[in-house]
Amino acid sequence: MPNWLLPENIADVLPSEARKIEDLRRLMLDNFRLYGYELVMPPMLEYVESLLAGAGQDTDLRTFKLVDQLSGRLLGLRADMTTQVARIDAHLLNRNTVTRLCYAGSVLHTRPSGLHSTREPLQIGCEMYGHAGLEADAEIQELALASLALAGFDDVRLDLSHVGVLRAILLEDPVAKRDEAQLHSLLRGKDVPGLEEITNNYSAVTRDALLALPHLYGDVDVLAKAREVLPALPGITKALSELAALAASAIGRAQVAIDLADLRGYQYESGAMFALYVTGLPNAVARGGRYDHVGEAFGRARPATGFSLDLRELARLLPTAERKHSIRAPWGNAPELREKIAELRKAGEVVIQSMPGHDNVQDEFECDRVLVLDNGNWILKNLG
Repeated sequence: MPNWLLPENIADVLPSEARKIEDLRRLMLDNFRLYGYELVMPPMLEYVESLLAGAGQDTDLRTFKLVDQLSGRLLGLRADMTTQVARIDAHLLNRNTVTRLCYAGSVLHTRPSGLHSTREPLQIGCEMYGHAGLEADAEIQELALASLALAGFDDVRLDLSHVGVLRAILLEDPVAKRDEAQLHSLLRGKDVPGLEEITNNYSAVTRDALLALPHLYGDVDVLAKAREVLPALPGITKALSELAALAASAIGRAQVAIDLADLRGYQYESGAMFALYVTGLPNAVARGGRYDHVGEAFGRARPATGFSLDLRELARLLPTAERKHSIRAPWGNAPELREKIAELRKAGEVVIQSMPGHDNVQDEFECDRVLVLDNGNWILKNLG
C-alpha cells in the first residue's frame, strides 16, 4: 500500500478549498461574537465517560475509542463537540446567568454519515445555556439561518420538529412507553406498516396518534391539522405552540416545513428541533435544538439549546474562490526593498518574493503587479 494513501473518507484539504473553509469559519465566528457568544476550544480526546455523557447511542457508535497509555483508561476521540461545551458550562464556568458559547474544530467519525461524507467534519456551532424560554430557541435558529446567509445561501429550507409530541403521547400509555426506542426508529423511517403492527395492543387514542405522526408533514398548515387529529394533551399543545412561534420567526428568511415524525436526535434532544437544507445537498447542512438534560451528567442540569454545521461540507457547495490579487517582488535584503515590502504588507497587500531561479506557481494568488527598481526607487508596475 502506498505510504501516501489515506483511510477511506479521510482527505487532505487543498489550498483553494482550505481558504473557502477558513473564510467561512472567520465570518461565522465573528458573527457569533456580535451576538455575545464566547469562543471555547475543547480538547480532541477525553475519557469516554465524560465525552459520551448525555449523548445518544448514535454518538457512541460514531466515536473512535483507544486506551490511554498513561492511565490505562478508555479515551474517546470526539465525534461531536456539543457535550464537551455543555461540560465546560456546567463544570468549569459554573455561571448562574445565561451563558453563550461558540466553537469550531475537527471531529472524527467511525463511519461517514453519507455516501460521500468525510469522517473528519469541521464542526462549528454555538450553544446557549441558562434560559428555558422560547427566546433562546429563536436566537439559535436565527444564528443558524444567518450563518448560511453569510455563506451566500439564500434558498434555504427550515424543517421543524419537536420531541415533546411523541413523549406526551407515550406518557399516557405505559405499554407504548416500553417500546419507545423501536417506535422512534419506525417513525424516523415513516414505516407505517411497522407502526400498525407494533401498536395493535396499545390504547385506541395512542394508536391513532402514533399512526397520524408519519403523515403530519408539510408547510405550517400541518400544525392546524395536528391540533385536530392528535389528543389535546398539555405536552402536545405546548409543543405545537412552540413550533408555530419558531415557524413565524423564520418566515421570509427560509421556506418552513413541519415534520412531526423527524426525530433525529430524539434520545439527546428535549424540545424543539430544526434542520436546514440547501440546494445541492440531500442531507441537512445544519441541525439544532434544545437539550436541557445533558448537563445532568456533569452535576448541573441547565436549560440548553444550540446548533452546529459542517464547514467542509458547506464549502464543497460553494464556487471556487477567486484568486487573490498579489504583488511579485524579487528576492533581496536591500533595506529599501525590505522597507517597501513591509509597507505594502502592512497595507494589506499580498507580496510574494520570488526565490532565485524559480517562477511563482500558486493556485491561491494571481500576481498582477510587480515590484521593480526604477531610478533608485521601488515602484509597482502592472503585469500583462
